[in-house]
Amino acid sequence: MCGIIGIVSSKPVTDRLVDGLRRMEYRGYDSAGVCTIHDGELVRRRAQGKLNNLVEELAGNPAPGAIGIAHTRWATHGAPTTNNAHPHATDHVALVHNGIIENFKTLRDELLNSGRKLESETDSEVVAHLISQQVENGASPQDAVKTVLPRLRGAFALAITFRQHPDMLIGARLGSPLVVGYGEGETYLGSDALALAPLTQQIAYLEEGDWVVITKDDAAIFDAENQPVIREITTSGASAAAVEKGNYRHYMQKEIFEQPTVVAQTLRSYIRQSDNSVALPQIDFDLSAIKRITIVACGTSYYAGMVAKYWIEQFARVPVDIDVASEFRYRNPVLENGGLALFISQSGETADTLAALRHCKQAGQTIAVVVNVPTSSMAREADLLLPTHAGPEIGVASTKAFTCQLAVLAALAARLAVTKGQMDRTEEQDVVRHLLEAPAALNAALDHDDDIAAIAPLIAPARDVLYLGRGPDYPLAMEGALKLKEISYIHAEGYASGEMKHGPIALIDEAVPVIVLAPSGPLFEKTVSNMEEVRARGGQIVLISDREGLAEAGDGCLATIEMPKVHPLIAPLVYAVPVQLLAYHTACVKGTDVDQPRNLAKSVTVE
Repeated sequence: MCGIIGIVSSKPVTDRLVDGLRRMEYRGYDSAGVCTIHDGELVRRRAQGKLNNLVEELAGNPAPGAIGIAHTRWATHGAPTTNNAHPHATDHVALVHNGIIENFKTLRDELLNSGRKLESETDSEVVAHLISQQVENGASPQDAVKTVLPRLRGAFALAITFRQHPDMLIGARLGSPLVVGYGEGETYLGSDALALAPLTQQIAYLEEGDWVVITKDDAAIFDAENQPVIREITTSGASAAAVEKGNYRHYMQKEIFEQPTVVAQTLRSYIRQSDNSVALPQIDFDLSAIKRITIVACGTSYYAGMVAKYWIEQFARVPVDIDVASEFRYRNPVLENGGLALFISQSGETADTLAALRHCKQAGQTIAVVVNVPTSSMAREADLLLPTHAGPEIGVASTKAFTCQLAVLAALAARLAVTKGQMDRTEEQDVVRHLLEAPAALNAALDHDDDIAAIAPLIAPARDVLYLGRGPDYPLAMEGALKLKEISYIHAEGYASGEMKHGPIALIDEAVPVIVLAPSGPLFEKTVSNMEEVRARGGQIVLISDREGLAEAGDGCLATIEMPKVHPLIAPLVYAVPVQLLAYHTACVKGTDVDQPRNLAKSVTVE
């Protein structure tokens, strides 16, 4: 959530600041603003709503200058109004902030009692005034920041500009990501490498507690103890083209259709086709000694973890616990010696998941991370990094990151089973063969896009939708419901099929569509019997199955969606496609904002 970009240059920066914000729209936001320094004055422009509103504001009221900061805000403290939009400023200081200041009320009261006037409801403005106080009392910008940072509790990435110092910016991070970019006669700050992709490929990631002073020619980085440090400058590889929609109507649609390619790319990293074996990155611990696995994740990544629990316990016979990250630490979990804590995240910066990771690390757990951003905070703190290769995912509702996570988790489950002696060579080769079938099966599933689009008008009028599945298709039912909620704003819930009669069946009538995920196989008959309970009560069923399953149970359904016949191992990857497409096309019918649904952020960097 929230996006930060800052530029120190000798050339005008406003257009490039806005372009950087546009590249971070996928993170989710509800207001935007820029601040430059020109002729010794802070020039601030802000607007509520979408970035185009800020562009219109700048067209009428330009913000000239060769140094500036910009921000897209996702509201935490205070409504998404222009007054609450960033940058926040005093006569001397302007700043943008990603994160949350947990002790802001105490600090705000202190400022108000000292006679200062604040114009917003935000926690961020408090930081601007605290730094400004120090500057007004004669402190240098560096000393002002050094004094204020230790007083802040919570999570933050900050970019700060000073009216009397039009040649430098100061950035700082604790819990929220911030990168430094190095250009020719320019230096940059950004929330991520993607924001800086058109400007530079040379970046350094600030570490926890770091702060940095940047000029157009240099960057001086200091650690939490204010000691000068060197952070490695790397080539980001982020592509400006990665955030283009091409011929697709929405980023989400593009990312759904990229899944065969990115799943194949991901699997290539985990499968040795020379001998049909599963391989993991270099491991510095004994995988065979793992006694228990604790999986922690949020949202869609949590559902990927639920599928992984089925796979790991089935193949490797290792017990698995799974928690949503926001609850994990607060139940005071029992973490046994010899345990592996597995964290799943698209961004690698999700605040709840990152806090849980550090909790497990302190408890002596070995840390494994499945992540789409190999330079993220979680990736850098892992003992075992398991990268997906989905590429930048711009749509807020996760699609290709999910299926790539499943591909990695299937490989992990198989490798763990081999290491534990629970899977012999023949069985391993069989697993590899089925995993290698996944990209083609995903392509076959996408061939039914037009059929699914034709069903969407039947779902769009509903106020409530239920999804049912058994075994690994139960998490897929929950994921399908989440997708529909996220982008169409229809209330939807996913249930284990056998749980219908334990309460949800009371909701069934002719106005409630029920989406049933039921690939033919060992669980098919059980799922169909639950489906018949729905049909007997007037429920309108959309059955998603293969040709064999539709032939047996498709008669009398509101609609059917045919999937290719696949092995149960890869069914969760393949059946992700129809639930994604059904949500997508339903949202299109309803005319909602598919890529940037209301109230949602791509990377949730506050708890």
